[in-house]
Amino acid sequence: MISKEAVKRGYNRGNYTVGAPTQPHYAASLGALPGEPYYTSASPCVVDGATLELLAAAAEKVVTDVGLVRDGTRDWWAGTMIAETSGHPATPDAVIVHVSSTEQVQAVMRIAHAKNVPVTVSAGRSNVTGAALPVSGGIVLDVCGLDKFVSFDETSQIVEVEAGVFGDVFEETIQARYGMTMGHWPSSYAISTVGGWVACRGAGQLSTRYGKVEDMVYGMDVVLANGDLVTLGDSARSAVGPDLLQLFIGSEGTLGIITRVRFKLHRLPSYGQAIAYGFDTFAGGLEACRQIMQQGGTPAALRLYDALESGVQFGLPDTNVLLVADEGTGELVDAGLAVAERICASTGTRLDGDAIFERWLDTRYLTGKSAEGFKRSPGFVADTLEMIGPWSALPAIYAEVVEAINSVPGTLAGSAHQSHAYVDGACLYFSLRGDVDVQDRADWYRAAWDAANEVIIRHRATLSHHHGVGLLRAPYMESSLGSGFGVLRTVKAALDPGNLLNPGKLGL
Repeated sequence: MISKEAVKRGYNRGNYTVGAPTQPHYAASLGALPGEPYYTSASPCVVDGATLELLAAAAEKVVTDVGLVRDGTRDWWAGTMIAETSGHPATPDAVIVHVSSTEQVQAVMRIAHAKNVPVTVSAGRSNVTGAALPVSGGIVLDVCGLDKFVSFDETSQIVEVEAGVFGDVFEETIQARYGMTMGHWPSSYAISTVGGWVACRGAGQLSTRYGKVEDMVYGMDVVLANGDLVTLGDSARSAVGPDLLQLFIGSEGTLGIITRVRFKLHRLPSYGQAIAYGFDTFAGGLEACRQIMQQGGTPAALRLYDALESGVQFGLPDTNVLLVADEGTGELVDAGLAVAERICASTGTRLDGDAIFERWLDTRYLTGKSAEGFKRSPGFVADTLEMIGPWSALPAIYAEVVEAINSVPGTLAGSAHQSHAYVDGACLYFSLRGDVDVQDRADWYRAAWDAANEVIIRHRATLSHHHGVGLLRAPYMESSLGSGFGVLRTVKAALDPGNLLNPGKLGL
């Protein structure tokens, strides 16, 4: 059963400082030998003294020390880790500009526009794709100072908040003040900001109940490349042309800078239950998940683990574990789980749902980038790849991606779990683990990603479900989007003709 304590603690945040970005320390675990960086710029922009003076007058603070800039732009992407521990930090030419208001963001952008200086927005830096790395130098715009709660519409259940508020502060505040939750629980929730969630189209671990972040945004304010401020959305539904709000959600700072967001909230759940089943094959578990979703079930968590991850997560390596957990009002939860119980019982083996759920709360971060069960050496590399496809293609995609990862020399294991489900398809969350000579880490990493994405593109599935594109998926974007990629280029050129906003990301 999902306890009220679990709901109130946000499914635990781990050992993080509340409301602050964390600082990964790569050298302690990944070696430090020469290698090639993942990011290059033919002519990175160096901000001149006159521009620095203008920025200092317009913003809260400007940081120019190379060491502080490197520490203040480090993220959680494996590519960053490999490059930095090989002697190639990502940000030797940038400066960090701290702001604390929308007006300051506008002022900085007007300076950048006039001086033709690139700007990369930065906040919690929890991303795993290199989306916030300032590979063209210039200005790193730190928006963590945009940390205020603006208003709450109790009747409509809409909260307005600035973009730099950290996820743990946000959720704890709306629970304590308003008795509300957004239901958004990404694994990075304590080290990421609400604006970052929107910029990268994030998803939480209970998205089957509450939706992805694009379902949660009611409206927002965005500063454009020339410093203009636009207000978008602010309607439950509309028929006034294309949805401009959604154009900016997921744009990863390439089209504009999000400064305020208005979110739709939910009442705190009062009841919860969990069941679990084991399946002989991963495909069999996928079929059960499909039936649950297409017969009207919408459990908060519908997570299926293959045999390897079932062993890591639950100590059950001989089955494929499916956890079904829900929360809300008693009538709805019981009805939804009755549907899931009926479907799973026809082909699966009943497990102890309460025990599986509690184990999941304690160990769900062990899968993916964990070295659990593997010998860790200076050449060990781990990463995760999440994608989404239709139910009809998912069994083949699972088998072929795991096979493709395992075929790359140096791979220790490829595995996957289904993490987010819909009526028409689901997200598969793959794990890649390799152990090679330290100097070969970058080559193994790119080969593994190339092999996996060849399968995804061939099946016409979608490259990412919630991690986004950044630098990591940039090489695959044009092949994936096809003729649509030209439309993206056109939008970028219209809104940011100088290519100042986060250049090099989204494959642009």
